[in-house]
Amino acid sequence: MKKNYLFSFLLFSFVYNESVSQEIFKGYEHLFTPPLHFTAYQISDTLSIDGRMDEDAWQKSPWSEYFTDIEGDQKPKPAFNTRFKMLWNATHLYIAAELEEPQIWATLTKHDEVIFHDNDFEVFIDPDGDTHHYFEIEINALNTIFDLFLTKPYRNGGGISTAWNTKGLKTAVYIDGTLNKTGDTDKKWSIEMAIPFDALQSGNNTTPPPAKDQHWRINFSRVQWDGDIVDGVYKKKMDPFSGKPLREHNWVWSPQGVINMHYPERWGYLEFGGSTPATESHSQLTLPSEESSKYLWLLYYKQKQYLRKNGKYAKNLAQLELPETLNTSTGIECTLQLASTQAHFVATIVCSRSNTGWQIDHNGKIIPLKQPS
Repeated sequence: MKKNYLFSFLLFSFVYNESVSQEIFKGYEHLFTPPLHFTAYQISDTLSIDGRMDEDAWQKSPWSEYFTDIEGDQKPKPAFNTRFKMLWNATHLYIAAELEEPQIWATLTKHDEVIFHDNDFEVFIDPDGDTHHYFEIEINALNTIFDLFLTKPYRNGGGISTAWNTKGLKTAVYIDGTLNKTGDTDKKWSIEMAIPFDALQSGNNTTPPPAKDQHWRINFSRVQWDGDIVDGVYKKKMDPFSGKPLREHNWVWSPQGVINMHYPERWGYLEFGGSTPATESHSQLTLPSEESSKYLWLLYYKQKQYLRKNGKYAKNLAQLELPETLNTSTGIECTLQLASTQAHFVATIVCSRSNTGWQIDHNGKIIPLKQPS
């Protein structure tokens, strides 16, 4: 009887804590779907970059999930499939992608033109996962590149550098069909990239080469425009009222929950694996850091909403309807703290029994706290 009572009490406690935990995310659920995860396996040689993915290493690597709408499963599925693979060696990250498309077209030919004005494929990389100092590379079917470095997201007043170039980057595009020809039906275009690790740096911001089992934040996007064939030329469909092109589709690997790729905390995870490829290399991943830091992100979103409504940040957790003490879904107790002025804030979370802690500020920069050993 006592055992049954204890079991029932523990079960009730878990269900109650889980219910309370989920309740505080009400209205923000779209920003807390679990990020996807891809394990890239390690190779010892280099790859020939021709867009075809015919090397044995590529054949052994599994594909990612097919892309979905940027807002997630609540939106219609993309009209055409998109997927990728990744590999790595001591010097490079290799990315290959396959984009189904019945009419392959591209117009932009100059480096650092705004490539997403064409249909394109985009890579976003934040090696240390702090949401600041990250990299973006865009490519179209003409193999034209737009690469840039961002000090922080646009939402936080981030500056961009188009002067930054991915030094040593190698890319290639293979067209399974005919580019810019409207009289036939194409099958797909595929991309290969070799990104040198030592190119992922800007000024004093350098990225050390990854180690096995390390995780980076990464995501992929495909911009797709609706089009018509007009006088033998592929044209974007126009809005009859505004006279401007219809809004583009944004298809991504790990859903953002919002039509904005510049929420780096919503990106997926790249895990640098060993030399033996897995039969599957994708899944949803919940790292211990993800489980505890999500409460800081909830606080961040609530603070931004409070600022928009009141013209200043909340001074305490009660104004944000957040508790000081909470239990994660894994049963770990965490403590939230907030220090705030009208224009700035810093919040921390420290969790017992896990020796973990995180800090976030009003710019959305999140960093781990060093805990006593």
